[in-house]
Amino acid sequence: MKLIKRFDNQFAEVVKMIHQARYNAIKNVNTELVKLYWNIGEYISRKLESAEWGDAVVDQLADYIQIKHPEFKGFTRRGLYRMRQFYEIYHQKEIVSALLTQISWTNHLLILSKTNTKEEREFYLTLSIKEKYSSRELERQIDSGYYERAVLSKKKVSPVVTQIHPDITNAFKDTYVLDFLNLPKTYSEKDLQQSIVSNLKDFILEFGKDFAFIGQEYRIQVGKNDYFIDLLFFHRGLKCLTMLELKIDDFKPEYLGKLNFYLEALDRDIKKVDENPSVGIILCKSKDDEVVEYALSRNLSPALVAEYKTKLIPKKVLQKKLHELFLLNEPNKEHKK
Repeated sequence: MKLIKRFDNQFAEVVKMIHQARYNAIKNVNTELVKLYWNIGEYISRKLESAEWGDAVVDQLADYIQIKHPEFKGFTRRGLYRMRQFYEIYHQKEIVSALLTQISWTNHLLILSKTNTKEEREFYLTLSIKEKYSSRELERQIDSGYYERAVLSKKKVSPVVTQIHPDITNAFKDTYVLDFLNLPKTYSEKDLQQSIVSNLKDFILEFGKDFAFIGQEYRIQVGKNDYFIDLLFFHRGLKCLTMLELKIDDFKPEYLGKLNFYLEALDRDIKKVDENPSVGIILCKSKDDEVVEYALSRNLSPALVAEYKTKLIPKKVLQKKLHELFLLNEPNKEHKK
């Protein structure tokens, strides 16, 4: 059967409707499942709290379901206790409870099993909703210590950035973990750039799903000369072009001069009228926070400096640093006496 080309756009609209309906159906099923697990968790919790049941009764319930209804999956002893934990952790938090049905039960299980504090749980709950993470994506963020990195973060941005983009500190990280690049011990900036493009899906997952890739070695022309931006993206949340300059060494103040030049060219010649001023990120192998602060303090362009790690930072190391930070911020009890 020959398809009529001029109807392509209209046919695509119908397909879009089908996809949306299927997504809504899956979402509704997930909502009902999460509500079911909440209700079962509440039922078990109340029975245990009243001492009407003991732990052995919960085990018997799991066996009963398995024998009488083997088609029901997920109602093992472990599964039932996860449902109880789910209810007991969140039942007094009305604001959080409204969010619970917005992510899958699998993601809830990851958060329950891999986090230690209510702050960490609520962080990943909110993040999972915002970024619409699959279970694989969420697990990577937890395993890479995203929460610890966010709390320990000392984001370095030029003062003008926060004036133009007030929400910018929520859009970027201080440290990016690029362990998926599989770079050799010795590599060039070109190697780093090419490896990022080859692993673009994972790179955007680490940077945030609001990033839309535009180009590699993006050419801009000023006067009679051609210049090339390492990587150019569009940030949907900030509604602006976002360029990355890649460096395989420590941050140096002179890197800002080149970045500012590129940002000016983007805003004059590439940026559309309804877009916000472009943002530039210098992504270095490492940085001295004091040097970065000095360099950015009088910088007039929307610039940020971040660092990257090519190996996963051990979570225990991040947790130790976080513990030290909390101890440092605790009020000195001796001064209160």
